[in-house]
Amino acid sequence: MFSHRFSSQLLAGTAIALTMSTPAFADEAAQKDEQVAAAPRQLGTISVTSEGITTEDFKVDQSSLGKFTEKLRDTPQTIDTVSAEVIEQRNITSMQDAFRNVPGITIGASEFNWQGNNPNIRGFNSRGDMFVDGMRDFGMYFRDPFNYDHIEVLQGPASMVFGRGSTGGVINSVSKEASLDSRIFGSLNFGTDGTKRVAADINEAMPELGEGAAVRLNAMGHDGSVAGRDGGKQQRWGVAGSLALGLGTPTRLVLDFVHQANNDVPDYGLPWFGTQVADVPRNNFYGFSSDYQRAKADIVTLKADHDYNDDLKLHAQVRYGHYSRENRITEPQITAAVGTPVAGVTVNRNVFTGFAEESFLQAQMDARYNLVTGPVTHAIVAGIEGGRERSNPWLGFALGVPGTNLLTPAKNAFFSSTSTPPNIITDTTANTFGIYAIDTIKINEMFQVVGGIRYDNVDINYGGTRYNATTGAFVSADRFLTSDSQFSYRGGLVFKPMEAGTVYFSYGNSFNPSSENLTFVTSARGAFPVQNVFLEPEKNTSYELGTKWEWMDGRLATNAALFRTTKDNARVPNPATPGFNALGGTQRAQGLDVSVTGRVTDAWQLMAGYVYLDGEVTKSPTGAPAVGAPSPYAPKHSFSFWTSYQITEQVLIGGGGQRVGLRYAQNTAPIRFVPGYWTFDAMAQYNLSEHLTFKVNLTNLTDKYYYDALHQQHVVPGAGRTAMFAVNLNY
Repeated sequence: MFSHRFSSQLLAGTAIALTMSTPAFADEAAQKDEQVAAAPRQLGTISVTSEGITTEDFKVDQSSLGKFTEKLRDTPQTIDTVSAEVIEQRNITSMQDAFRNVPGITIGASEFNWQGNNPNIRGFNSRGDMFVDGMRDFGMYFRDPFNYDHIEVLQGPASMVFGRGSTGGVINSVSKEASLDSRIFGSLNFGTDGTKRVAADINEAMPELGEGAAVRLNAMGHDGSVAGRDGGKQQRWGVAGSLALGLGTPTRLVLDFVHQANNDVPDYGLPWFGTQVADVPRNNFYGFSSDYQRAKADIVTLKADHDYNDDLKLHAQVRYGHYSRENRITEPQITAAVGTPVAGVTVNRNVFTGFAEESFLQAQMDARYNLVTGPVTHAIVAGIEGGRERSNPWLGFALGVPGTNLLTPAKNAFFSSTSTPPNIITDTTANTFGIYAIDTIKINEMFQVVGGIRYDNVDINYGGTRYNATTGAFVSADRFLTSDSQFSYRGGLVFKPMEAGTVYFSYGNSFNPSSENLTFVTSARGAFPVQNVFLEPEKNTSYELGTKWEWMDGRLATNAALFRTTKDNARVPNPATPGFNALGGTQRAQGLDVSVTGRVTDAWQLMAGYVYLDGEVTKSPTGAPAVGAPSPYAPKHSFSFWTSYQITEQVLIGGGGQRVGLRYAQNTAPIRFVPGYWTFDAMAQYNLSEHLTFKVNLTNLTDKYYYDALHQQHVVPGAGRTAMFAVNLNY
């Protein structure tokens, strides 16, 4: 029997092993082993039933966030979910790939003061709005989803739920945690792009530790590059553990730990040549093969839940996160005049270096209370949270770096520079506090009212030391203390003409402090200006009118929503004080979001979505983007789909695609944009047995040369045609 033998080997030599060896616990363990053996096993994203192997559902019914008390169908907000089954079928091995499943999300390229995932939601940057299990994950690293069960994308402002930020929305990843099922899942992947990947997911019930005890271990190793690119490489590994006590009882404790380490050769892609991306082969790489980007993330979370009864439940969690990074990155730039023969153009290698450490400590506590007052029922969630965040990067440019030819770059050239002095060293600490309450009022079976309010306080202590960019000599020091206090609101009206359908209207707002991402530095160009210091937060409001319906006995969900988000006091250049910003602009994003997710038949599943987005500047002073200027990174049309069909018990096939329309990287002169594109993918899986599966994923079937991640100064092409072969083991 795997259950007891594996746990004994895993814990050999530990205090837990000594506890397991006592007679009393041994008898109980034997009884529990028999119960586990008799129970059906959940094998990762594949379930074993008496009829054979069946896929799990694309559709997720409930948000993992306790602040949402109702099913997604009855929640008045657009919420997209990339389920565990979609992650498995599409062989998603990065957050960038996960984003492609949600229209409305576009990918920004990394930049000098921000490395790692850089998503934009509904035309607004969301790099500081990434969460794990409802708590902020603000570290600057490329996340691997090896320890994510599924990923939720909540679209529209939601500071009432999450605190600062969340203008376009929030991305919340849900961790894999220990459960009472026993499973072993292992995966080996090999790709035509040179990718080699191994992953394991082991879960074990541990009755020896007490009622409802279990442990889970996830591990990953990844080594690969990008098809069609000659330079960038990704190497990373990670391990995550989860210990749960009291599962299935009124009091539950879960301790989670995750470590991820990246050691990459960063790829800043291609340079702009005037207003267009340089017309060069996709594989041209302008960095050095010795460039590096190393990052580590260590996150520990303790969660506690207690159910007093069916109507009163408490939840608390504490998290400590520590992030570190160091890098030397090459950004290609062209200063030659437009019209210069391409063969004679020299690309300047703008090499910047840096290192930093960030830390995050936060505690949350909330209570859910169900209350009946006459004919009206209430689902009340109230909570409090507070924490401390710190970031202290060292940033500098390398001097005297030789350039390279635009058409024939020398990627294997030896890196050399005359010096690499620091330009700026900053140290920012944020103390945050929030308190909130939200009530979902059910007047009868047809009408619901949602109302919520939250108060946030963000205190910032910023220090910056500046150095001469050539000599490294001390120049000046800055010290700023700021404090922002804001109220956020959430409201919604829900009409349910039938149990399976909902029509809703909702309102939400959010705020963006000038130090939202733990820095006042607004640009790495020039003298690292602090243009936003002492500005009040930007404020955003959103209105959404939508409808959600379930079909096929709840197996298929369709959603449609009209939305408008407005940033009423956007930061723009201050004409009265050059070098600083003022709150004088207005930006608006509005459009249509439709989706369908779930089972069309028992064998056929579908996940598809389309977003029409009209984003533009509606108010602007002199020197800022003109009125009517389009929102950067926001395509008017975006569409994605993935579908799979279980032909037989042994054979599963799938296919999908993505359409991204024209996107602007810069909406001020020189105007820079890239064309839209289509890509298509396919998958075939063969189940040799209920334990052994072979799978092949094909991405970018047409080998489309497209631009994936955008920045005002560089553009990163998307991967070319790639085949990934996987062998999966399930027990």
